[in-house]
Amino acid sequence: MFEQVRKKFSLEEKKWDDFVGCFRHMKVPAKTTLLNEGEISKKMFLIETGCIRVWFNNKGKDITTQFFFENNMVGSIESFRKNIPSLVTMETIEPSTIWWIYKKDMDRLIEEIKETPVLRDLFIDAIFDRTYDYIRQFVSSIKDTPQQRYLNLLNERPQIVQRIPQHYIASYLGISTVHLSRIKSKLAKDGI
Repeated sequence: MFEQVRKKFSLEEKKWDDFVGCFRHMKVPAKTTLLNEGEISKKMFLIETGCIRVWFNNKGKDITTQFFFENNMVGSIESFRKNIPSLVTMETIEPSTIWWIYKKDMDRLIEEIKETPVLRDLFIDAIFDRTYDYIRQFVSSIKDTPQQRYLNLLNERPQIVQRIPQHYIASYLGISTVHLSRIKSKLAKDGI
C-alpha cells in the first residue's frame, strides 16, 4: 500500500524509510474497538483492507457518523490534535488490516509535510474532503427525505450499501431498520 503512495511522490530514500517506519501494522477481526468515546486518541489509522465505522452513543442508541474503507486515514481528529476526550467510538465492521501511527510520530511528520508542498497539499486536500463529506451529510440530514438520503447513498457511496450491515446504514441515515426496509421495498417496486 505504501509503495502506491511512494510512486506518486519523489522522496529521498532516507525520508521515505523514516516515514514508513513510523507506522505499525495489525490485523484485527470485525467488531474490534480501536478507540472508545471519551478516551483521548493517541493513534491515527490507515486502512489497507476492511472497514471502520465511527459512531457515538446518544442516550443508549448508537448513531453512526461515517464509514471508512481501504486507503482512508481515520481518527478522532479533534481528540488527536487537541488532546481532549473523543466524541466518537471507532470500530471495525469487517476483518481489517490496518496501519497505525502514534500521535508523537504523526505530529513530527505533519511538521515535515509542511515543508514539502506536494505532501502538504495532499494532506490539506484530505482534510477538506473529510470536512466536505461531513457538511454534505449534515445538510442532507436536514433537507432530504430518508428516501432521498438512501438514494444519495446508492449513487455516491455504493460500497456502503454493498458492504455494511443494514442496521448500521439505518443509523447512518438517521432512520430505523424498519423504515429502511420500507424504503428499499418501495424502490424495488418502482424498479430502482
